[in-house]
Amino acid sequence: MLELNRQPQPAAQRHLITSFARTEAETIEAQRLRYKVFAEEMGANLPSAREEIDRDIFDSYCEHLLVRESAENKVIGTYRILSPGQAEKIGGYYSETEFDLTRLLHLSDRMVEVGRSCVHRDFRDGATITQLWGGLAQYMLQHGHEYLIGCASISMGDGGHVAASIYRKLHRLHAAPVEYSVFPRCPLPLQALNQYLDAPIPPLLKGYLRLGAYICGEPAWDPEFNTADLFILLPMSRMSSRYAKHFLKP
Repeated sequence: MLELNRQPQPAAQRHLITSFARTEAETIEAQRLRYKVFAEEMGANLPSAREEIDRDIFDSYCEHLLVRESAENKVIGTYRILSPGQAEKIGGYYSETEFDLTRLLHLSDRMVEVGRSCVHRDFRDGATITQLWGGLAQYMLQHGHEYLIGCASISMGDGGHVAASIYRKLHRLHAAPVEYSVFPRCPLPLQALNQYLDAPIPPLLKGYLRLGAYICGEPAWDPEFNTADLFILLPMSRMSSRYAKHFLKP
């Protein structure tokens, strides 16, 4: 059980370790963390909720990036990564369940999908995010992949007004070239929502944009997670030099 009354350890005193899951038990650790964040905190309706894990058919085709806090040896952050070869084996990317990716399919042999990003509530700080992104960057560098794709989620707890406002604010500055456009299968009804709220940008989305990512189209509504999802494309060649020097260390 999560110790809700325990004071989180100061970030300066933490020792974080990044690795990939090598056993089923380690993958389950990531899935349990995902359940705590997505189901218990965010109220997602997960098919695997009875087992208190978040699992779907893509998991066995993915590599699972883990960040551990060494003092208790527990997984406190995770990403799952679907390589081009594994996407071909399963018949596509998870993002294709939410978006029509036809205009990106010519990139599919160089395109890695990331998703199910989450961090334990006691460790949501820059140090943990840096570990996750450093692990992703090293993976991309070592395998020679050129494009990173994924969905950045925004809570629909208010009915979608915040998501609509964030999209309106960001898409003009960070919109992808038209040839990289994707199209939501279940679009968020933007015209029916207030798009003029002064809404804060979620930290993960803000981070993607700082790295140089594009927003490739209008948001999709994900009813299972009750989120609005923005499709993100990050060509590694667009990563700003500041972040490239920090993350891409041969």
